[in-house]
Amino acid sequence: MDLDQLRMAMAFKAAEEAYSQDEVPVGAVIFAGDELVAKAWNQRETLQDPTAHAEILAITQAASALETWRLEGCTMYVTLEPCAMCAGALVLARLDRVVYGADDPKAGACGSVIDVLGCEKLNHHVELTKGVMADECGAILTDFFRKKRNDRNIRNN
Repeated sequence: MDLDQLRMAMAFKAAEEAYSQDEVPVGAVIFAGDELVAKAWNQRETLQDPTAHAEILAITQAASALETWRLEGCTMYVTLEPCAMCAGALVLARLDRVVYGADDPKAGACGSVIDVLGCEKLNHHVELTKGVMADECGAILTDFFRKKRNDRNIRNN
């Protein structure tokens, strides 16, 4: 297992924590060099906050840990392709690199629906690596939403 896979496995553990809390299972970790400075998962339901995506929470944690909003030298590992809000936050936080697992064909903003990170007009550019542990990262989401649909069907019958 290479370094990206090892670190994505940590993000995946965070996604499993989200799943256990009945949150959409997306997890994120941020490393400053070799130091883990943030670990978060989606908490929109828990916090009743539409911005409580794993990426946003991880950025906030990392900025606090490093005592700066400029996360230069940092890499985020996230299990799902960031949405437009999160991709914008990654640019604004000045992360060096983002590594994600599964593509998001409905809301992905790193090339699937739109490409915020690839926008040449922005003042900061984030290096992108796609598809690390994509199968595992996609499978947990598929399982979560299948379970949600089944639960909804049982309640409606």
